[in-house]
Amino acid sequence: DLEKEQLKTLKKVVKHFENGVPLKNVAQITKILNLCAEKVSEQEAFTEPLCELIKLFGLPFQKKKSSDEVNYSVEVSQSIAQLGYLMRVPSSQVKIQICKCIVSFYNMELPGKLLSGYQPTSADYKIQMAEVGGLAETLALSLALVENQLTEKLWVLKALQHLSISGINCRLMVKAQAASRLCLYLNGADPSGQLVFRSSDILWNLLENASKEEVVHQLRSLECVHALKEVFVELLMRGFRHCDHQLRNDLLVIATLLAENPAVPMIESGFAKLLIVLATFTEVKLSNPLVKGFKLTYSYEDFEMKKLLFNVIRILSKDPSAAQLLSENHVMPALLYYVKLNQKPGFPDWSAAQYEELQLHAIAVLASVAPVLVDKYLSCQANTLLLVFLEWCMGQDPFFGQDNSFHGTGGRGNNLAQMRYSLGVLRSVVALDDDAVNINLCDQGAISQLLDILKYAANKSKEKEGTILLEIQADILFILSVLCENDVHRKELFSCEGIGVLIPFFKMDPTKLYSGLGHNRLLLSALDCLWSCVIGCYTAEDCFIEKQGIFLLLDLLALKEKNLCNIILGILVDFSDNPKTTLHMSIWRGKRDQTAANLLIQLWRQEELDLGVRRDQYGKIVDIKRPIATSFQKRQKVIPVPANCPSFAIMEISESIRAKVYSLFCKLGKTN
Repeated sequence: DLEKEQLKTLKKVVKHFENGVPLKNVAQITKILNLCAEKVSEQEAFTEPLCELIKLFGLPFQKKKSSDEVNYSVEVSQSIAQLGYLMRVPSSQVKIQICKCIVSFYNMELPGKLLSGYQPTSADYKIQMAEVGGLAETLALSLALVENQLTEKLWVLKALQHLSISGINCRLMVKAQAASRLCLYLNGADPSGQLVFRSSDILWNLLENASKEEVVHQLRSLECVHALKEVFVELLMRGFRHCDHQLRNDLLVIATLLAENPAVPMIESGFAKLLIVLATFTEVKLSNPLVKGFKLTYSYEDFEMKKLLFNVIRILSKDPSAAQLLSENHVMPALLYYVKLNQKPGFPDWSAAQYEELQLHAIAVLASVAPVLVDKYLSCQANTLLLVFLEWCMGQDPFFGQDNSFHGTGGRGNNLAQMRYSLGVLRSVVALDDDAVNINLCDQGAISQLLDILKYAANKSKEKEGTILLEIQADILFILSVLCENDVHRKELFSCEGIGVLIPFFKMDPTKLYSGLGHNRLLLSALDCLWSCVIGCYTAEDCFIEKQGIFLLLDLLALKEKNLCNIILGILVDFSDNPKTTLHMSIWRGKRDQTAANLLIQLWRQEELDLGVRRDQYGKIVDIKRPIATSFQKRQKVIPVPANCPSFAIMEISESIRAKVYSLFCKLGKTN
């Protein structure tokens, strides 16, 4: 009769603690739990009492004193951790009860009657003890025990879903390889749809609360990517509910994070191709078996999916192995489709605001894709489309930007956002220094048009200055610099009106350099443009000098800004081959009637001070044998470098201003 007596005693224990277990008794209850668990495999009669004992852990523990929570924390955390180990008991009923108990930690209900002299522990006490005990790790490992049992698996996922709101638990789950386990479950059979929903939600939490790199590393296997792709396609083609579309987009975000890692087999699995085709099929109007049967509904979820797909293209453009896929699947014409004004905004297509957001996003992505697909860029006449679009941006069309997205910043009531991103595309392709691209641009009158846009943006800046307008101007100056460098004919084309546009940049209020809006970058771009578009063309040089350009450069040099001095001195050295330059330099006077020679000497002395060149009390250099050696050079050891790398001495000459100052004195003469 021993079994009957034990079962009877267990019922008494459950009855005694039906209003909550005191903290001092938790360890004893755990011992009883373990004894019951050992008996269940042989004697099924112990299953029910075991479940009833587990239910006690779902009630708030009782404390006599406030200090009890701390005093019994070790025993309690170990006892809660034991719940995870009890998942090995071969009983579905026990497994489900453990999961229900864990879920109840997050929705604690007080018992109808409290123990006399006791009070419940704080609401999050069990949650904290679960973290300390490492319950999340053991529960994640238990997924292997319920692989073929759908009901139990869903309960385990529900418990893990609650646990995964904590960073500590997420890190424990990642330690148990939870990410890869969950991903492989995504495409499992489940009519209710809970399997995908709960698994993807936990994956989201792992990505947000644990190491993103480690989670992506666990998901990088071909099996995981295939599982993600299959469930995505299932939701794409057969998901009609609002929640299905939301879940599809959540999985797409996870796929995007995976695509950022080149080691993830997105291309090998065919997932990359599917996403590219899905992103472009509405624009290129070509049927593709991969998306056969899918119809875009223009709902908010489909709009969000469209933006996510554009982002996937941007990420894939960074991977050289994806270039062929992007080329074969018409990405270039699909993105160029948006380089135009929306002719028919509104229902049943995208709304005007949605179209503008997609347009700006597509053009921003084009800046990443164009340098990778230069041949496609030229064959689609992208330069022509962009120049025509930029012409519209400056036109008098009644267009009102919505400014309701990240890419639309600064574009409310105008088309500056469109101008900004279109110039960004031109900048990205021009930076390649590809002759075919640059010739194609110049043959279409790009230099003259860009100068018109520069004047337009400069005039707008006078009305209201902002980062967008400053960025537009800096980008145009960069494009012009690349186009005109090493081509005298283009420099002549520039000089006709370009110098008049450049001069105001050198009259910039010096206080603006510290505004943080981008004036510093703009001034450096203008100086670079001067160096590339004017120097080397005598007519352009003479025009600049006649407009008192040398005086303006010396005024800027007198500011003694470290990041400006080197480039301005370099420009003056190159200008000094023109005999008019030295004349203008000798005439110039700064504050307190300072001469150019005096300014150059001040810069030399400051440079020596910065470099640690020592002089004696009479101003003589101390080290006669190595007069121009700096303290840094003296400390520098001999480091062997390849033949194609410049030595430290060469780098020092190019970065130091002393060589430039010396060159200018050679032109100016050392008298007076």
